[in-house]
Order: sequence, then structure tokens, then C-alpha cells
Amino acid sequence: MLDTTELTAAVERFADRLRAAPQSRLQRGAAAEGLELARRLALWAQRIEEPEAVGDEGGRIMPDAGVFAVADQLLVAGTDLAEALRTAPAGSREGELGEAVRLVRDAAARSGL
Repeated sequence: MLDTTELTAAVERFADRLRAAPQSRLQRGAAAEGLELARRLALWAQRIEEPEAVGDEGGRIMPDAGVFAVADQLLVAGTDLAEALRTAPAGSREGELGEAVRLVRDAAARSGL
């Protein structure tokens, strides 16, 4: 099993920054960046957990629940992906963990938080 601590820590840091950000900062793009990342992580987890269900349709898209909900959405999506990667068959997803951590850090940097 993979150690997904680095991924969950990166997701938690970004989510905490989103929660602490003022509304104006969220509306200027930080929330949109967080939502886009949450959607991407959620779809990634779906593809791991239910590859036959996701197929060509692309999976279920996380809804836009507003700027004040995006931190929670990111935390849920990131935690789901970490668990999917952690419980995947040994050796099958190792390269993806580093990519997920990089995506989270890059999104946090782009958000300005």
C-alpha cells in the first residue's frame, strides 16, 4: 500500500488556506482554482475505483456549491483520491501519487494562497 500522507497533507494545507481566505480573494479566482482541482481529483478517484462506470462519459462532475464550500469539496476529493491510490493493487499506481501532489501544489500556487 502507498503512503499517501504527503498528498493528504498538501490537500489539507490548500483547503485550510481556502477556508482562511477573504471572500474577495476567493471570488478573484482562488475558489475557481480550488474547484477545478477538486473536480480533477474526484474524477481521478472515480477512474481508479470505477473504471467501467466512468468510461467515455467522463464520470460525475463535482457541482459548484459556491466559494465558501470549495475547501470542503477539495478536502473530500483529495481524501477520496488518496484512499483510492492507497488501496490500489501494489505497484499499480505508484507514479500517480507524485503527480497528484504536484497538481495540488501547483493549484495552490496559482490560486495565490
